Amino acid sequence: MRVVSPDYIFSLKPDELETAALELFNYQYQENALYRAYTDALRIQPRQVSSILEIPYLPIQFFKSHQVVCGQFEPQLVFESSGTTQTVNSRHLVKDAAVYTRSFMTAFEQFYGPVTDYVVVGLLPSYLERQHSSLVCMVQEMIVRSGHEESGFYLYEHDKLHQQLQWLEARGQKVLLIGVTFGLLDFAEKYTLELQHTIVMETGGMKGRREEWTRDEVHAFLKERLGVTVVHAEYGMTELLSQAYSRGQGYFETPAWMKVLLRDENDPFQLTAGKGSGVMNVIDLANIYSCAFIATEDIGKIHADGRFEVLGRLDNSALRGCSLMVS
Repeated sequence: MRVVSPDYIFSLKPDELETAALELFNYQYQENALYRAYTDALRIQPRQVSSILEIPYLPIQFFKSHQVVCGQFEPQLVFESSGTTQTVNSRHLVKDAAVYTRSFMTAFEQFYGPVTDYVVVGLLPSYLERQHSSLVCMVQEMIVRSGHEESGFYLYEHDKLHQQLQWLEARGQKVLLIGVTFGLLDFAEKYTLELQHTIVMETGGMKGRREEWTRDEVHAFLKERLGVTVVHAEYGMTELLSQAYSRGQGYFETPAWMKVLLRDENDPFQLTAGKGSGVMNVIDLANIYSCAFIATEDIGKIHADGRFEVLGRLDNSALRGCSLMVS
């Protein structure tokens, strides 16, 4: 089946996503025993599915309780979500690491141009302190591919980072400063800068490390302290192999093989592809060998131009669909 080919997926045009999604749905129904059981529990007949609105979206909680895989394989990567000792973390078994690399590199360069143009600086302290982070894997590869000796990770060396950014700014060097939200806030509380050549990109993530701030509060503070006109953002998660990017105002854009739809909070099987607000379902065709159709716990809004915002998370976010199956 051609849709299983990364060459096909990563060369899609936006108007080709639905056809590719339907092909991948049929492949994953056949090859993913968990997804097939979930689809059957909903009494959905694959041959009757003719729209992305009719595809069943797997509740994201299943990544905590099951192996979400097509067939059997020895994973080249295992991504695991962050959490506490009291929580069960999601695990995403990645059959082909090259698919993940191709996904994030193609998407980043689509929105920002060649990674070789940038010194890539990762401020991801909590993520560096644990294994199996998809975000660390992504930024590590971008650091290597940037080809700049100044690229690298920082834990808590804020003074060193401050000096490095000043030096790079004086050279007029383009920089991507990508950081977990609390890390960027901690840094910006200590130092003020006027960053004219640096993209500041937050990846979300407070995880109890700080008092929760709204996105507008975070961005306003970072703009004031770091001297940037906009704050960029990345939307990704352990269960996805692709990312969406915001180049300002928290409005995210997706690559052609990724799409966000909305569902009614009170009726998880009522979907809409149009504008409005609701709980987010994500199509990520890079999830060839797991599941490309994920019902997340994020609340979002889709605008008329197709960009989306993330407004928050569901309370008590055990999704109703999970009750249809017993582990």
